[in-house]
Amino acid sequence: MKKLISLAACAVISTAVWAQTKPAESKTAADSLLNSMDSTPKAEPVIATFKSTRLILGATTETVKKNNLNFLVIHRFGDIGGSEGGGKTLLGLDNSSDIYIGFEYGVSDNLDIDFGRSKFAQQVDLGLKYAIVHQTSDNATPFAVTLLGKAGIKAYHADQGEFPTFADRFAYVAQAIIARKFSSNFSLQLTPTYVRNNSPFPFLAGNERSFFAMGIAGRLKVTKRMGIVVDYAHPFSSFRSNATGDNAFYDPLGIGIEIETGGHVFTIVFSNAKAITETSYLSASQSDWGKGQFRLGFTISRMFSFNKKAKKAY
Repeated sequence: MKKLISLAACAVISTAVWAQTKPAESKTAADSLLNSMDSTPKAEPVIATFKSTRLILGATTETVKKNNLNFLVIHRFGDIGGSEGGGKTLLGLDNSSDIYIGFEYGVSDNLDIDFGRSKFAQQVDLGLKYAIVHQTSDNATPFAVTLLGKAGIKAYHADQGEFPTFADRFAYVAQAIIARKFSSNFSLQLTPTYVRNNSPFPFLAGNERSFFAMGIAGRLKVTKRMGIVVDYAHPFSSFRSNATGDNAFYDPLGIGIEIETGGHVFTIVFSNAKAITETSYLSASQSDWGKGQFRLGFTISRMFSFNKKAKKAY
């Protein structure tokens, strides 16, 4: 009897020791289920709401990462149709309404300093772009917000002597860019905007120096590296709403295809906006889609990284 009791005791002790020392992989399904119920998903910031810092007309909520440089080349050809288009200009390809060369440098992951020069009105821009709110994966923060401010100067442009002082050559834009990535395939943004021209632009009697505008833009992914983009803006300006005839204004609208090719983002667009900078296309869009006064254009965005430890470009 003593031998049987001793053997039973040894069996119990051995079982207890094995249970305490069994490897983690031998845990039961019930253990795994309990652990998963106890764990709380970690909220992550939503990335790549848009593939580039710009769509067609304006900026997106995306910023350039720290110590990265985004080089932009934006081109608008001439009118496809109308009196200035057609076969004699090869559907506008003989002309260029605007050419923009720009640089965006990431001071931090959330702060850019931007510089660019436009053919339209010979304007030079300097700006800051700061991402203040990031959308999160758990929808605790359902959208992203980026602030953009730019000052531009028409350093060489002259029209009817409308710049009596040097300060009259300056123009300013302030934007709050609000975007949401609804799914991996669709993103949408709104852009409330304030525009100020120290001298009315264009130079027409009764034109306003300041006005508000609202932009709306979206991107629909159709393949892994390709998307359809649309960009529209409406200036809230009584002068522009009431202007008629040769001085009529039209809301800028752009439609395009965006292609990502590694370090490049290439966008092919059609737009009635001749100008590229915000103060110019919001102030001076006088081309009518219905008259064939829209043009082919493109945007090339190339990112360069100056991070020594970076394994790959943005």
